[in-house]
Amino acid sequence: MRLIRPGWGFLISRGQGLILPLLLLIIWEAVVRADMIAPNLLPPPTSLVSTLKELVSDGAIYAHVAVSSIRVVVGFLIGAGLAVVVGSVVGLSSRAERLIDPTFQAIRAIPSLAWVPLLLLWFGIDEVPKIILIAIGAFFPVYLNLVSGIYNVDRKLVELGRIYGLQDSRLVLRIFLPAALPSLFVGLRSGLSLAWMFLVAAELIAATQGLGYLLTDGRETGRADLVIVAIIVLALLGKLSDGLLSWLEHYFLVWRDVYKTSDAETGKQSR
Repeated sequence: MRLIRPGWGFLISRGQGLILPLLLLIIWEAVVRADMIAPNLLPPPTSLVSTLKELVSDGAIYAHVAVSSIRVVVGFLIGAGLAVVVGSVVGLSSRAERLIDPTFQAIRAIPSLAWVPLLLLWFGIDEVPKIILIAIGAFFPVYLNLVSGIYNVDRKLVELGRIYGLQDSRLVLRIFLPAALPSLFVGLRSGLSLAWMFLVAAELIAATQGLGYLLTDGRETGRADLVIVAIIVLALLGKLSDGLLSWLEHYFLVWRDVYKTSDAETGKQSR
């Protein structure tokens, strides 16, 4: 491995994550080809490639992906933005915690599909109920993790900041915000994942475009290949968006000196 250039070593390291999916695809193809599972219920990967080419050739997949992505981005930004504001208030004020947190904990327990009939009654079948539902899904993971991050700030750091004259907003910006950032990014990644899940719930009920609509169309026409392709595209979009947040997390938290498993492996190799 020492003979491999650093760039290739990085690619090989990252490419290891493809081993399991490729293995599963090979097993999947073999099982269906051996007639162990009916192809109409679980089409083989080669059949799914043909379906995807068909959607790409007529441009339908691009429209569905664009519509769903815009809904997720808008809903996530609204939900996460509100969660940061409310979570900061609750985390920094014990009075706000007593007033607000119990209600939010009760609302958090409501299943996503339970919101759909109410939102449709209030806002019709336009874009508004879909955006609100996605925002609800993104709100609670960000809120909970941010509040937890603020609560877990080391008391000695706060006392040290006050000794150096930091008060109110400066104390928040210099002590609480950096210390809570790791928890906030965990919440953002969890909230984005739930945003994609809530998107499907919204588009399954009332939509004429989007990946959720594609799932419904595949179910109604009895096309399992269409359903599975939509699921795979959703998984890829979720992974790409999570990868972007992971990169932002690494960028903003590069100052942290934390233990990584790669450190242990490097130590073993150096011995």
